[in-house]
Amino acid sequence: MKTAVKWLVIVLAAVILTAGLASFYLGEKQKIENASPIRVACIGDSITNGTEYPDDLWMMLGANFTVGNFGVGGATVTLESDNPYMDQVEFQEAKQFKPDIVIIMLGTNDAYPSRQQYLNYFSSDYAKLVESFQELSTKPKIFLVVPPPVFNSALGPNNTILLKDVIPRITQAATEFDLPIIDVYTPLMNHVDYFWDGVHPNANGAKIIATQIYDAVNEAGFARFDR
Repeated sequence: MKTAVKWLVIVLAAVILTAGLASFYLGEKQKIENASPIRVACIGDSITNGTEYPDDLWMMLGANFTVGNFGVGGATVTLESDNPYMDQVEFQEAKQFKPDIVIIMLGTNDAYPSRQQYLNYFSSDYAKLVESFQELSTKPKIFLVVPPPVFNSALGPNNTILLKDVIPRITQAATEFDLPIIDVYTPLMNHVDYFWDGVHPNANGAKIIATQIYDAVNEAGFARFDR
């Protein structure tokens, strides 16, 4: 009789434990389903707006994220140029998007020979851009991206200017703001075949960019249970 009671107690305990675990799992699952997705704002020029990288990134990140493409063709960092990103409506829309993550990939259009005169303002204007997102109520995690190489200077941007004058200023900003930097220049520097015109990445190039950014976001620990 005592043995039967003992086994009954064990069985009841197991049932209660199983029910408790199931309840916990369902509760956590419900939290996941009810939580809003992590919002990612992609800031950039035509390399953002005119390629598949934001869509590729969204596919890699999955359903727990939503990715907004706020690229503007021809946009520059410097406010003194003829097409500053911060003067565009997409800049305001990106802030209204209330992002949790901001990806900034600008600088290619600042590497025009005709715009070299404005490069002395690049660092201060880049700082204004970063600070504008830091001031958002969502306090987003900001990633700075070193742009891809330029293989065709006939379109305007010059790779030497990009490499010697623009990229060092971006890396300097990452150091000063203590922000993660993502290098998409290096993995693409030997792949002219990943660009359809020497400046804009094709599907293969866009996939490389998306992968580099995905790895950085993933390494930063963004996951549903972090919300």
